[in-house]
Formats: sequence, C-alpha cells, structure tokens
Amino acid sequence: MAQVKVNLPGGPSGRAKIAGAGILVLGGMLVSVIAMSLFTTEVAPSEFAVRQVFLGPKKGVQDDIYGPGLHFVMPGYERLHTFPRSMLVLEFNDDEVTASTDALIAPSIRIQTSEGYQVTVDCTIAYRIADPYKLITAVGPGNLYEASLMIPRSDKVLRQKLGELNAEQFYQGHLRRQKAEEARELLQADIEADGIQVWNVMVRHYRYDSRYQEAIEQRKIQDQTVFKNRAEAVAANREAEKNRVLAEGSAAIAVEKQRGSSEIQRIEADADLYYRETVAKGDLEVALAEAEGTRLENQALQAPGASNMVGLKMAEVLQNAQIIVVPTDGPGGVNPLDLDRLTQGW
Repeated sequence: MAQVKVNLPGGPSGRAKIAGAGILVLGGMLVSVIAMSLFTTEVAPSEFAVRQVFLGPKKGVQDDIYGPGLHFVMPGYERLHTFPRSMLVLEFNDDEVTASTDALIAPSIRIQTSEGYQVTVDCTIAYRIADPYKLITAVGPGNLYEASLMIPRSDKVLRQKLGELNAEQFYQGHLRRQKAEEARELLQADIEADGIQVWNVMVRHYRYDSRYQEAIEQRKIQDQTVFKNRAEAVAANREAEKNRVLAEGSAAIAVEKQRGSSEIQRIEADADLYYRETVAKGDLEVALAEAEGTRLENQALQAPGASNMVGLKMAEVLQNAQIIVVPTDGPGGVNPLDLDRLTQGW
C-alpha cells in the first residue's frame, strides 16, 4: 500500500500552532456544553415549569409559567420546577394486574354503606394540573401533590358520596354514576384552589363481602322469581283479555251477520209488498177502466139510434156465420132486424 505524506506549512512550529488551535476549538465547545448544562434547564413538550429564586429581593416562587424549551437558569440563584401538563390518572385498585401501568395506584376504597355493609370499590380519577404556580405554593415541588393532596382528598370524597348509597343501590348504574359525578364536583371544589382540575370520576368495580354477596344473590333470585310470576300473571291476564276480545268480536260479527240477513229479508219483503201493491193498484186501475168502459158502452147503447149500432154489431158477429134463409113476411115470417119483437119472448 502506498503511503501519502502531507507536509504542513511552517514545519514543526506550524503543526504545533494548528494543534493548539484545534485544542482551543474543542475546549471552547466543551466549555459551551458545560455552560449550557449548568446554566440552562430543558422543559419537555409535555411539561410546564415555574421559577423559584433563592436569593435577592425577588426571593421565592415566581408566578410566571414557562413552556417547553431551553430556559436560562443561574445555578445557586434560581431553579425551574417542572410539572406534567398532560392528563393524569389516579386509580384506587388492589389488583396490580388490572391496574393501569401509567397511573398513580392507591389501595381500593372500603366504603361503609348507609345500612352498615362494607363494599370494596375500585375507582379511577382523571385530572390535570391547571396552574403549577398555585400547586407549588400550596403543596410543594415535584410529585408531592400525589401523596399529600390527590390520594387523601379523593379517598375522603369518595367515601363520603359513595357511602350515601345502600348496598343494593350499587347495583343500579344510574345511581352509581350520579354519586360519582357528585364526588367529582365536590373534589373539584375542594382542590381547585390548589391548581388541580378534576375531569372525571369513574366507579370501575365493586365487591361485597362474601356473606352479604350471598344474601344479595338469594334476594335477587327471589326478586326475579316474583317478577317472573308477575310477568306470567300479566301474560295470562292478557291472554284471557285477548280471548274475551276475540269472543266479543265473533259475537259482534254473528250479530251483524244476523242483522244483515234480517235487513235483507225486510228489504225483500218490502220489495215484494211494493210489487204486490203496485200490481194490485194496476189491476184495480185496469178493472176500473174496464168498468168505466162498460158503463160508457151501456150508456151509449141506451142512447137514440143505439139499436142500429147493435144491429151493426150483430152483423159483424154474423159476418162469418152460415146463412139461413127464413121468411120475413107472413104469419111465420121473421125479421132479424126487429129486435123488439125478437126480445119479447125473453
């Protein structure tokens, strides 16, 4: 392999100057890093901070709030105290397996119910630090607020509000949620002045002691049996009501059919009567007309000259009759037109 030599200008003294300059640069950088680490404090994106001054006329916690980034801090003179600005979780839970890994864990709450039974309750409280200045002045720096503020105050409020429920009311979800909301409001009012904002209080799980649990289960079975019997009785009553309605409906249908048949018969009888009355009236009118015609005909026959008309009628009658010649004069003569003589012997 070929070797390459680089001749620095100026000989050994030049190389010494360049090496000294490099050392100075590295030294300056090292000093800058050390100065930055000593005179700055980084606030993470999920944090905010407050400044505490140890010396001078402004000694104490300052009310200014610092956001994420690098901030100049004079060592020995002042300090930045950081606090999380994201949502925090406090969980009362004895079971570490089911507990959240990023939550503050405290023992489950033992609540004495209004009638004297004990219920073990697992609860979760979601909260956030709203004002780090109020928090550090009221409680102190770091996470002192967890053990000295959140856990004892939350435990007290949850015991107070959930203890207003009796043992059976824990089974009723709307009552549990109502008391949990009342606990949230009471806790919020209690720690709001300390810079904490409570978002939610959730009852996750509850457990009775074994003796009361068994009694509750037996009572629930009895209640369910009563409800079942009531439901069956209601179903039987509704079935009987349905049958009654069906029977009434069938009877009403039969009555309506009979009424319809009677109405049809009545209409047919009225129609037949009307027909008979109309026919009888027509027959009467015809008979009266015929009688009137006979009367008028008789009256006409009694009028002068009627005998001639009778003779004409008789001639019409005899028009197709066999002609018999009879003598019309002498003692045995017959005049067929002499009606007076012909009718004398009648």
